[in-house]
Formats: sequence, C-alpha cells, structure tokens
Amino acid sequence: MRQFVIDDLSPMERDNIDSYLKRTFRCGPMIGLYWVVLPPEMLSEVQQAHVVQCGPYYCGVEVEKNAVRFELLIRSHANLHCECIAHATPEQRHYILGLIDTMLAEELIRS
Repeated sequence: MRQFVIDDLSPMERDNIDSYLKRTFRCGPMIGLYWVVLPPEMLSEVQQAHVVQCGPYYCGVEVEKNAVRFELLIRSHANLHCECIAHATPEQRHYILGLIDTMLAEELIRS
C-alpha cells in the first residue's frame, strides 16, 4: 500500500490531529478512520466517467496510537472492485500532501 505516514507523535499531537480530522473530514465506519473526499476536478478520467455509479472518491486516513496514515489509494465509496479505484495521480497526491501540510501547520505538529 502506498501511504504517507506521520509517526512519533506525542499523545497530545495525536489528539490534536484526531480533533482536526473530525472537524475537517468525513468520519469513516470505525473510530480513528476518516475519509478525505476528493473534489470533482481532482478525479481522473476513469473516475469522472464512473462518478455516478462509484462516487464519491476518497483517500482513507487512519489515526493510530503514535501515528497517522494517509492512504495514497483513491477508493470508491460505492464499489470495492472497479477500474476507477487506483493509486493517486500526481495531481491527487499533491492535493493530499497539501491537506497534510495545512493540518500540520494549523495543529503546530513538528513530527
């Protein structure tokens, strides 16, 4: 799995990140999981063609005891197996990394 991991977080940093994710993104099906929904203009051609049956598209975020993981796999909310589920394009990866940078700056995380 391709992912971006921020580790060696203190309990306070982890709690701040968890709070930020709760305020900013959609909560996933379990505690500590979040979905970063991609805006329509970020979707690949295949994802745009499948948006009605497979959308919305998101990257998963998992908060662990000492780390937070951002998946660089773009998933479909409605489908588990489809050609539209793929690794993030360079543009999508840049968008996700920008969100991570914003989160770290706003929460004063230095890890």
